[in-house]
Amino acid sequence: MDGCAKFVSEASNKNIHESAYIDESCTIGEGTKIWHFCHVISGTSIGKNCSLGQNVMAGPDVSIGDNCKIQNNVSLYNGVTLEDNVFCGPSCVFTNVLTPRAGVERKDEYAATLVKKGATIGANATIVCGHTLGQYCTIGAGAVVTKDVPDYALMAGVPARRMGWVSKSGDLLDDTLVCPRTGEQYEETQDGLTLKDA
Repeated sequence: MDGCAKFVSEASNKNIHESAYIDESCTIGEGTKIWHFCHVISGTSIGKNCSLGQNVMAGPDVSIGDNCKIQNNVSLYNGVTLEDNVFCGPSCVFTNVLTPRAGVERKDEYAATLVKKGATIGANATIVCGHTLGQYCTIGAGAVVTKDVPDYALMAGVPARRMGWVSKSGDLLDDTLVCPRTGEQYEETQDGLTLKDA
């Protein structure tokens, strides 16, 4: 930790910077660090060993799993769920209404977004609400996701489209579908990619 950062120990090895605001009725797991100028809004649940970078906002009623890393300037709005081991790159964007208007309240129209285990979202990517990002997928920096994303898919572009497949470790797979880092074998199915013999 930065020697200049002032953290308030919340017991059980949680570190919350003194400039962060944590509303009542939030739960925060052991080993989680919440950095400068964050706001965790009521009803939000954050798992163990997470890191919320500077200026992160989460809530209300957002669910964040264990071991998630949420980089600077990310807002997680009502309707967003992150499973375990999700990485949100700096300034990536989540929405929760498809047709917003400043003069029309649409809180009853929030659309849910589910980000499954191990997914990575690159810096400045936009996730349009109402979709599921599959486990271990990778969303490229600056991509705009407008539909569901299969497990292990590599998505890029505006709108985002599948450019290939990645392994659990995030390595790009070639036509053999063998991870160059781990040697794990994958196979294509009707619904996307799966780890063979998993």
